Amino acid sequence: MAVNSLSGRFLILTAVFVMFAEVMIFVPSVARFREDYLQLRLEKAQIASLALLANDMIDAGLERELLENAGVYNVVLRRDEARQLILSSEIPAPVAATFDLRDPTGIELIRDAMLRLLHSGNDVIRVIGDPVREAGQLIEVTMDSAPMRAEMVDYGLRILALSAVISAVTALLLFLAVRGFIVRPIKRVVAAMTSYAEAPEDARRIIVPTAGVKELRDAEVALAELQTHLSGALRQKDRLAQLGGAVAKISHDLRNILTTAQLFGDRLERSEDPMVKRAAPKLVSSISRAVNLCESTLAFGKAEEPPPALDRLMLADLVADVVEAERLACGDHDVSFSEDVPATLSIRADPEQLYRVIGNLLRNARQAIVASGEAGEIAVQAEETDRDWIVRIRDTGPGLPAKARDHLFQPFQGGTRKGGFGLGLAIAQELIRGHGGRLMLETTGPEGTTFTIHLPKVVVELDAAAE
Repeated sequence: MAVNSLSGRFLILTAVFVMFAEVMIFVPSVARFREDYLQLRLEKAQIASLALLANDMIDAGLERELLENAGVYNVVLRRDEARQLILSSEIPAPVAATFDLRDPTGIELIRDAMLRLLHSGNDVIRVIGDPVREAGQLIEVTMDSAPMRAEMVDYGLRILALSAVISAVTALLLFLAVRGFIVRPIKRVVAAMTSYAEAPEDARRIIVPTAGVKELRDAEVALAELQTHLSGALRQKDRLAQLGGAVAKISHDLRNILTTAQLFGDRLERSEDPMVKRAAPKLVSSISRAVNLCESTLAFGKAEEPPPALDRLMLADLVADVVEAERLACGDHDVSFSEDVPATLSIRADPEQLYRVIGNLLRNARQAIVASGEAGEIAVQAEETDRDWIVRIRDTGPGLPAKARDHLFQPFQGGTRKGGFGLGLAIAQELIRGHGGRLMLETTGPEGTTFTIHLPKVVVELDAAAE
């Protein structure tokens, strides 16, 4: 459990790093201890040699006692360019190594100390150094290495024990600090997320930022904003679901009513009245489209929106039908229409869906011009490139309001007129996407608005867009 928790891992890493730091201190410390040990032996040997310098002759017992107190076998002192053996005794073995302490480098001291720790045998070594208070050019002694190594090991163990204590105390303090300042706030955030997940519609479960650490407080603020937006989205989704259910019921009943009206429309087509003959086909066509729209709404409410049924059609004929319907809807308002669609332009699209898209864009343009109270013009222009069929719907209306531009193609937010819900543009964009194409706002402003429809020619592009 300690390894899998943040505080436990921090505790272990802290102990490891402190021990690593102590090891980095241990190596030069042991090297320094060895140098001080050897320097002490040189000083004791120099003090022992003072007895002989004061009196040229001393007995063998006193000489042996002086050497034992200094911990060396013999003492050589160089004075006045003369090398003199001051104190001497029998050396049990040949000299194995010589160490000069007059001007050693740090690397040399560390190297010699580590080699001595790794070598457990007892060697006779020679040590050379400078006499204290310049009492000669140099002093040289021979001694055993085993006592020095034993004291080095004892010193190293004390250093390691102290390092372990420091590491444990430091790690414990850091562990408590991490739990208090980091782990506990993180657990609070996790608890808030878990509580919110149980009932995201409950606004009381949204986290209130209280962390004192800047980074954790930023995380809490971001989480609070996310939860707030998500709660709003869920509430809107519930409202849309309820609205969808109501629309499905209304569409079902409306479809039945329109079916009855369609039967009467069929009878009107057989009338001999010239005005009725002229208007009846448009009426029957409009009722048929309304019935199809109701059926499509029911399918959409079941999340079963069918893919576009692509077929070849003459775009000029479809545009003419839409424009004629909008002319009739204008009434007495001064709105003119123009069509710049090649008569031979044949495209691949779903006729019903494309009719709805172009009809929606023309209806929005007409309503915008009528609402402005001024005369206006709506133009439909089409062209083709090597890759696309392009349809532009341009009007001379007052342009889209700022809210519509900011939330374009978003249902219930991107309405282009007062009282509008923005459903028309959202549906139109969805239908064009189903064709693998794009519906874009090209320009808008006081001089008018232009929407552009791009429909791809290549079927492969439709597959890629679907993916």
